[in-house]
Order: sequence, then C-alpha cells, then structure tokens
Amino acid sequence: MASITRLFDFPYHQQEKYSIPDSLVTKHDGEWVKTSTDEYISKANAISRALLRMGIQKNDKIAVISSNNRTEWHILDIGILQTGAQNVPIYPTISETDYEYILNHSEASYCFVSDDVVLGKLNAIKNNVPKLKGIYSFNQIEGCKNWTELLDLGKDTSNQSEVEERKNNVKPLELATIIYTSGTTGKPKGVMLSHNNIVSNVLDSASRIPFEAGKSKALSFLPICHIYERMVTYIYQYYGVAIYFGESIEKISDNVKEVQPNVMTGVPRLIEKVYEKIIAKGSELTGIKKKLFFWAISVGLKYEPDNANGWWYGFQLMIARKLIFSKWKAGLGGKLDLIVNGSAALQPRLARVFAAAEIYVMEGYGLTETSPVISVNDTRNGGFKIGTAGKIIDNVEIKIAEDGEILCKGPNVMMGYYKDEKLTSEVIVDGYFHTGDIGLIDKDGFLKITDRKKEMFKTSGGKYIAPQLIENAMKQSRFIGEIMVIGDGEKMPGAFIQPDFDFVKQWASKKGLSIGSTNKEIVANEEVKKRFQEEVDDINKKFGHWEMIKRFELTPDVWSIDGGELTPTLKLKRKNVKEKYQDLYDKIYKDA
Repeated sequence: MASITRLFDFPYHQQEKYSIPDSLVTKHDGEWVKTSTDEYISKANAISRALLRMGIQKNDKIAVISSNNRTEWHILDIGILQTGAQNVPIYPTISETDYEYILNHSEASYCFVSDDVVLGKLNAIKNNVPKLKGIYSFNQIEGCKNWTELLDLGKDTSNQSEVEERKNNVKPLELATIIYTSGTTGKPKGVMLSHNNIVSNVLDSASRIPFEAGKSKALSFLPICHIYERMVTYIYQYYGVAIYFGESIEKISDNVKEVQPNVMTGVPRLIEKVYEKIIAKGSELTGIKKKLFFWAISVGLKYEPDNANGWWYGFQLMIARKLIFSKWKAGLGGKLDLIVNGSAALQPRLARVFAAAEIYVMEGYGLTETSPVISVNDTRNGGFKIGTAGKIIDNVEIKIAEDGEILCKGPNVMMGYYKDEKLTSEVIVDGYFHTGDIGLIDKDGFLKITDRKKEMFKTSGGKYIAPQLIENAMKQSRFIGEIMVIGDGEKMPGAFIQPDFDFVKQWASKKGLSIGSTNKEIVANEEVKKRFQEEVDDINKKFGHWEMIKRFELTPDVWSIDGGELTPTLKLKRKNVKEKYQDLYDKIYKDA
C-alpha cells in the first residue's frame, strides 16, 4: 500500500501486513471479546457511512468521553477521521463545568459516552451546549441512543464511494484531533494535532520499541483521551500488536495475569505501587527466604545497562533472577518485557530493579503539544541510560535555551491552540515549541529533565527551588504516598505530605503502636509525625541547606483525580492542592 500519512491508514497497513484475529480485545461479561483487523475496518467504514448519512461535514467535531479503553473507541476514531471530521476526546473525570466549556469551545455536534456515570454528567449540562445535536452511548443505557444504531445505519454500503472520496480528500497536514489538556491551572487548552503530527511521531518512535511484529500482545489501560496512550495504540496497530483493553486501574493486576502481555504503558505512580506491593510481600517472608529476597533487591538496585558492572555482578544477577526476580515476572503474567513510562520522571531505583527483573521500564519524554514523544530510551544499541528520558527520536530537533528550557522543533509540533493565536505565538517562536521544562542533553546524547520552569520558585532569600527534584527524592520513602513542595516567596521550603496510609498502618502494627483507625487520627498522632520527621531529615541530607524541607504538614486525604489534587495523568495540580490546604500552609509559615 501507499505510505502511511493519515491516522486512518494504520488499520489498513495492519490488514495488509498482519491481519490478526485479535486486533482489538475488550472484556464483556467476563469474556475477552476479539475484533479482527478485518472486522475493525469493516465497522469503521460502517460508522463513516452512517456519519455521512447524518450530515457530518468535513471539519465537524465529534466528542468522545470514555471511562475506560475499549474497542468501540478505536472503531469510532477511525470512522470519524475517515469523513474528514475531527475526534475530540474528553477526560471522563473532569468537572461538568469543563465538559460544558470543551463541548462549546470545540462546537461538537455529537458526543459519544461510555456509561451512565458520564452520561449523567453530560445530561446535567447538555442544555447549555446549543450546538450538540445528539448523544450516543457504548453501553446499553435506557433512554440513550446506542452507538450500534450507527452500525445499523451504515450497513448499507451504497455510499462507500462517498467515504472513499472523503478519505482521499484528507491531507496529512490537516487537523485530526483537538486534545484539551487537563491543565494544572485555568481553562483547558485545545491542542490541535494534525494527521502528520501524530503519524510522524508514531513512525519516528516505532523503531525504539522492540516488537515481534504480528505476534505481540499489549495491555492498554492509561486514559485513551491522552495523546500518550493514543499514540502508542497507533504504534501497536502499525506493528500488528494485539491490543487488550484493561478493565480499570483497580483490575490491572488481574488483567495482566489473564492477558500475559509483552508490553504495556505505565506512569511512575503505578510502577511505584507495583514495587511497594512486591516489597510488602517480601517483608512478610521469614528466615533464609527473606534474606534471599532482600539480597536480590540489593543486587537489583545496583543494576547498570549493557553489563557495565562486570562479570561478578552479572553472575549475582543471574542467581537473583533465577531465585527471586523470575517470580516477579510470573506475577505479571510471565511475558511482560517492556513498560513504556511517561507522564513524569521515574525514580532511578525503580528503573534499576525492574530491569534487573527483566521487565524494562523505558522512560520517555514529551507533551501533548509534541504529539507527544520527543525522546525515549531503548534497551538496544546503548540506547538505555537510567535517570534520563532517552535519546531524541528521529526527525525531531532539541535546543536548550539559555535559561535551561527545552525547545522542540519537528513535524510532531502541534498546529497550535484552538481559537487562541495569542497563546500559540507565545509558545511557538521561530518554529520552536517552548516546553516549559528545564533540562540538558548529556555528552552521550541523552535528555535529562530537571524540572518544570513554571514550577520552580524563589525563596525570599533569592534561592531557586526545583520542587520536582526534592519531591522525587522524598517519594523514595515508603512512608510517603504523595508530596508537594511549597514556599514561593517564603523564607524556606515546606511541604504537604500525603502518607502512604497502608504502609504507615503496617509499620505501626509491627511496632505495636496504637495510632488510631482514621486517616485524621493517623496524621495527628505524635509517633507518626516523629517518624515522618526522621524520613524527611534523612532525605534532606541529599540537598543544599537552602533546599531542605524545614517544615511539613501531613494531609488526611488520599490525593486523587476525583479529589482534584491530581490530573488524569497523575501529576500534581499544585494550585488546587495549595488552595485545599491553605490552613496547613498558614500553619507552616505562621512563625517562620
């Protein structure tokens, strides 16, 4: 076939090269239901035919809000794009107000939802969205039209020639999707990505991921409305990888065992949680088994790629893999070789220990505005360096500005922000996108991210503080679930700390301490506060005197997306967190 230039070319490429029976797989009523490549394309064409019969024009916007990744989303995606319309994915967990804003701002004519929870939020605001013509659901919901009505409407193939004409008229540089960034402040921004933005990023990143084309399996569960997971699913389609959609974050451990994937995507918090569970199980062992477990961990924590530690380390690693790490791998389905990590920096100790277990966590870096990948590690050919975001991908250029900001130029850089030329001109200057991240490229060509430019702040003494560096170090403590460093314009840095309540309870139980049963009682307990002070004091030693956390307060809430403390990709919403804990902020700085 002709080269891939538009997003809807990927399934046709898969059909020609691999044509697999399990292109898209979703669990329904306890059974994994497979959709073949042929069926995927057939249904996508039926959707396109139906949309044309409904009067969808080129450049119309169709919103999709799904609580979980599923086959229907991808069929709809291709069906929409083939008509020259645009797919506008929306995060399911954002507020009704944001739903209303995005639907009005994008002027969406139709909206597809996954379930009754999303439908309930949409119904609450739909009367305030005058251009919305109709709502369809993936699940069967009484009183709501179902997406299968489009499949029925598109059964008649008599207008397929019109679909082909629409497809032929879609040019690579034309708009494919608008992705509204979850944002840590203000209104969501509509990032306009062309077919070429994402296709170039897929093709330029694809060589970094080692797949057995046509034979591998992937587990997909990170939000598909985010460009990171979406772009990776196009890579899977390009390589003929079977995509199994995880039921939910909570069921991932079960799904991994059932599906036995070779690859999945991850974010640091998820990988931290997996590690914490493994360590907790190891701590329950006794005698020689416990000693062997923690000996293997100590070996894993010294891991360096490419046998850099020499033959004696290699021998110890072989023993550790045979006795301990092989069980980790078995617990994750037995075939998981690769986790592609995005969203935020991974603690180096986790990259080391998982690589020692032959589950390689490949860190990458990018933003929605860069479609998203700028750089990514690769286990092969010296392309893996722990503590970095890997080497820059093909056809993308990086420049480090005088103040350390990473500037990016390439076919992956967005078309701009929808209906906001002013903001677009502020972030794209002379063809370079200003990422807002601070970083450097080392002598071997690896990109290292050091902080967010906007998140760095000065104390009243004029010293710069890079909060992410301190937060990542502090989160190595098993006591700390989440942390946010504060202190802009204050005498010294402070922090809000959300304890890992499960671990704190385990610690208290082992010590025979009564610390209360509720989170509120736990954070108020003097023994708990004292133990956290020890943790903070110990990690503070890694930093200069001006960077040390002088005061902190423990928060009783578990920070979450629904609670408003985290974005859908589990980054801190700093403004929200500060506002929520203003009383604790005042307490920290009252007498400072």
